[in-house]
Amino acid sequence: MKAPTELFDLTGKVAVVTGGSRGIGRVVAEGLATAGADVVIASRKADACERAAAEIAAATGRRAVGIRCHVGRWEDCDALVDAVYDTFGRCDVLVNNAGMSPLYDDLASVTEELYDKVHAVNARGPFRLSSLFGSRMAAADGGCIINVTTAGSLRPATNDLPYAMAKAGLNALTLALAGAWAPKVRANLVLPGAFDTDIAKAWGEEARTAAAQVNPMKRIGQPEDMVGVCVFLASEAASYVNGAQVLVDGGLFRAL
Repeated sequence: MKAPTELFDLTGKVAVVTGGSRGIGRVVAEGLATAGADVVIASRKADACERAAAEIAAATGRRAVGIRCHVGRWEDCDALVDAVYDTFGRCDVLVNNAGMSPLYDDLASVTEELYDKVHAVNARGPFRLSSLFGSRMAAADGGCIINVTTAGSLRPATNDLPYAMAKAGLNALTLALAGAWAPKVRANLVLPGAFDTDIAKAWGEEARTAAAQVNPMKRIGQPEDMVGVCVFLASEAASYVNGAQVLVDGGLFRAL
């Protein structure tokens, strides 16, 4: 039986994290690198990707590369996959973390442009990336896909409904992917609750305080709270974990 340190060791693996230049994606990418993986940080802004990659490489000693990718654009997803394989020749871990949830006044004010943009980033892009990376993983040594959605997709509200709908689609995608290329490729779902990211900052301080007060942990999540679960799911320690739906919400949605 392997020691826990061996089970969680990602040395020799390559991990791709979308939305990896800030927030949850940024700390998860560094966590994967700390566990031994080389990492690709993908997001819309090339300079932010490259800066995050340089910081992670300096902090961990692992190879880190920043690649500009707007996951809402089909052609950008294709280009990202090609760039990863041109650079590393493999991908072992895909973390679909990129997301967006613009504010709006009410449901009737949601424009077609807003709806389509939210769906493209939160659902369509992960579908394309999972399809391409998953197929290549299955043809090689295998791997895992980790999709970051939201606890709100299980109990949606009207104030971020297009986002919750798109993430619910990503939930469904994950459960299907768990059987698509098994046993070589695992797919799992992580559902954070309210986290201290740009999306929560847009709510305003009063709403963030209220979210903390109703949570059993009396706070909202910090990006660092996502690292352990993602490293676990990416590692050999989770070799029999497939199709799991992991809430990381401080217990707020425990009744589900």
